[in-house]
Amino acid sequence: MRDERILTVFTPAYNRADKLKRLYESLLGQTNGAFLWLVVDDGSEDDTGELIHSFQREGKLEIRYTRQENGGKMRAHNLGVKLADTPLFVCLDSDDHFTKTAVDDILTLWAGNEDETLAGIVAHKGADEEHILYGAAFPKSGRSSLKGLYEAGFRGETTLVFRTELLKRFPFPEIEGEKYVPEDVAYDRIDEGHEYLISDKILTVCELVSEGLTDRVDDLREKNPTGWFIYYYQRALSGKGLLGMKYAAHYLRFKARVDKSYAGEYSLPAGLVLKGLPGAALLALKGKL
Repeated sequence: MRDERILTVFTPAYNRADKLKRLYESLLGQTNGAFLWLVVDDGSEDDTGELIHSFQREGKLEIRYTRQENGGKMRAHNLGVKLADTPLFVCLDSDDHFTKTAVDDILTLWAGNEDETLAGIVAHKGADEEHILYGAAFPKSGRSSLKGLYEAGFRGETTLVFRTELLKRFPFPEIEGEKYVPEDVAYDRIDEGHEYLISDKILTVCELVSEGLTDRVDDLREKNPTGWFIYYYQRALSGKGLLGMKYAAHYLRFKARVDKSYAGEYSLPAGLVLKGLPGAALLALKGKL
């Protein structure tokens, strides 16, 4: 008899057939089998679908596969959350993989935690299974909001395991003509009134690709102005001091590029607008988004 499935391991995939085998093997090697693998194919043009079907035929792992028209990771994520029927949900990108005990570590820490103020678990990403990515250990233990961790000085990358019900309540915005929204648009909303159990474990190993990072971010901003506009709106509202002014400045720069309906829906108070004007003018002079 199969273990009761508690965790959905979700992978959005777009033309990643060359990456998925290592991820699959890391799932086969888990010390706890109380999970299923859900793959949403974001309109791949390579052999992603055929590869996943070959994994399904092996029958070694419960795998659910669905395909959507290419719409970006956030639409794939929303669909994955919609299809998920387990209490917990974690996104494992196609170029990442689990440590051998990742599922066990998640379920052991989560056991008995039904506090609705808990969003899930925050754990480390690793450069490998023994070394934390960027060497940035959490500055506190116990439980914390994401904002609390970063305010305490954390500057690394995280693995986030969510209560699925919260992700269903806080989906990513789906914006016509755009394929990307910063993840924090949803995560900041979840952060209000919720905390995470902090794990010092490395759960996922990340393939570190630093080359061209700035260019990729600039490209995302150029192609997805509304998503970034919403992000800066939220951050300007919650930011303090100079940081809030910085977010307000970026908000004003993007406001000029979004549809009037979004500009009206996400309208900052006049005081924040005034604080952001000098920075927005400076960004305009430098030609920066």
